[in-house]
Amino acid sequence: MPDDGPVGVPPPSIGSAVARFVAGSLVAVAVVTVGGYFALRNITIQDAERGTRQLVQIDGRLVQSALTDGLLKRDPAAIAKVDDTVVSQVLPELPSKDVPVVNRVKIWAKDGTVLYSDAPQLIGKKYELGAEEKELLEKGGAEAELSDLSKPENQYERQYGQLLEAHTPIRTPNGTPVLFEIYQQFDAVKTGANDRLKSLAPPLLAGLLVLLLFQVPLAWQMGRRLQRGHRDREILLANAIEASDQERRRIASDLHDGVVQDVAGVAFGLAPLAETADRRGDEREARVLKGAASTLRQGVRDLRTLLVEIHPPSLESTGLQAALSDLLSPLRADGIETELHVADEAAHGASSDPLVYRVAREALRNAQKYAEADTVRIDVTRPEPEMTRLVVTDDGRGFSPEERARRGEEGHVGLTLLDSLVAQSQGTLSIRSAPGEGTTVELEVPAR
Repeated sequence: MPDDGPVGVPPPSIGSAVARFVAGSLVAVAVVTVGGYFALRNITIQDAERGTRQLVQIDGRLVQSALTDGLLKRDPAAIAKVDDTVVSQVLPELPSKDVPVVNRVKIWAKDGTVLYSDAPQLIGKKYELGAEEKELLEKGGAEAELSDLSKPENQYERQYGQLLEAHTPIRTPNGTPVLFEIYQQFDAVKTGANDRLKSLAPPLLAGLLVLLLFQVPLAWQMGRRLQRGHRDREILLANAIEASDQERRRIASDLHDGVVQDVAGVAFGLAPLAETADRRGDEREARVLKGAASTLRQGVRDLRTLLVEIHPPSLESTGLQAALSDLLSPLRADGIETELHVADEAAHGASSDPLVYRVAREALRNAQKYAEADTVRIDVTRPEPEMTRLVVTDDGRGFSPEERARRGEEGHVGLTLLDSLVAQSQGTLSIRSAPGEGTTVELEVPAR
């Protein structure tokens, strides 16, 4: 059975609300920092790929000037000529981690044969060229990408760690296209991203922290206003309930001292008239007078029942048990089976009795009007010396949280209006219900 839980819970403290705001802002700062790092890293990679594409074209023109047609047949002299150019003009004398220098050079034939490599073990070996490399040989241009070091042709590059490779076509003197390839270490790219982040992070974080410092006082003020508004709303609700109770008391007093007495007097006055008509032998007049008197007496009983619902005079005079018993009378008249159990220690007068009565009255009104219940039970106990517990249960059709919300929108907010009053009394009010499973209303309130 779903539990709506305690209602009328006071709002969270300003400190906790501001703390959650600050925590959320710090999470946002962390997200900005991490996201900024990856964004800068992507930008740095794109810059490195663009620079590598330019570099491979420049180095390709240098190496192309040293190409001879003998390289196509892997002539040692042709290979040595290319190697001299590569070693002297392409490969660095002192590798550096701060500059993306060339670490490896290869020249490929169209069929995937390695015509030249500064790692001589690869020369003459044949591997499958990728679709992008084949397209470059046909259309020209340059491409750069991260190397897949798991490929067998890259077995001698694994010692350098992650690499960025670039390709561009060059031609031998007889016009045969070959693919020129260089490899660069990727550490410099990471270093560049870190350097950019270090330069941008301080002003960015400082700006976010300054914004946060300006927002915290505003959040604190807003929290205080919301808390004040919440307290004002609770006071207004409590005053409305108290005013309603006073108005009920006034209406009950006016009815009791006015209309009820007048109707009872008329009913009392008709009785001797009916007897006089009987003695005269006028049966028709006697019957009419007796019927009118009976109707008036029933009206008096109905009015007194209404007075009990409006304001229970027995609550102050005879105690909580008698008042609750009066509340159950209309349900018994409607054929609903009722039970009332009031513990001895809870039967004595307490300042919380009016609140217990109000909650019970509203719960019974809902049970009679909406629940279509067969039985209703009220239990009043004192589980602790300073605590009164009221439990009102019925076996009616129950309701879902959505139906309760809809009733609230339609204006049926009897129990809801009591939430703040219960909270101000430092009590708790819970409503448990489910379609087809009845309803339980439970109140716990200090018995001062």
